[in-house]
Amino acid sequence: MRVIAITMVAAMMLLVASCADTYKGQQGAVGGAVGGALIGQAIGRSTEATLIGAAIGTMLGYIVGNEMDKYDRQQLNYAYENGRSGQPVGWVNPDNGNNYQVVPQPAYTHPTTDQVCRQAEIQAVIDGQPQTTITTACRNAQGQWVLRNQ
Repeated sequence: MRVIAITMVAAMMLLVASCADTYKGQQGAVGGAVGGALIGQAIGRSTEATLIGAAIGTMLGYIVGNEMDKYDRQQLNYAYENGRSGQPVGWVNPDNGNNYQVVPQPAYTHPTTDQVCRQAEIQAVIDGQPQTTITTACRNAQGQWVLRNQ
């Protein structure tokens, strides 16, 4: 079972890496894999849970990193900056028709970095396929919201 799970995760990561057109997608996939693995291990405390978390994180990281263009990132930044906690902020990308809805949560101070951060749920319809992910963004030294790896 463990060998099958490892093989599946490795194949999925290679597939995503080979399909990634841009550095953003690859970077998102790697960051998502690491974050997903950490979350999977924390929740399941087993190799299988870690591998499943890595696989899910790889796909979600690739989606966020590759599919969101400059317009979408500006809109996401707007949601983090101006969105009311618990209230959806939505948009449709005029170039590709992708549809996004972001529900930001209250801001908090990150315990290890002392940065102001917000978590948000992103529901997207990309190429007709619904997808949901949870993201966290923190303010950098310039006051801009930067997505963190979970």
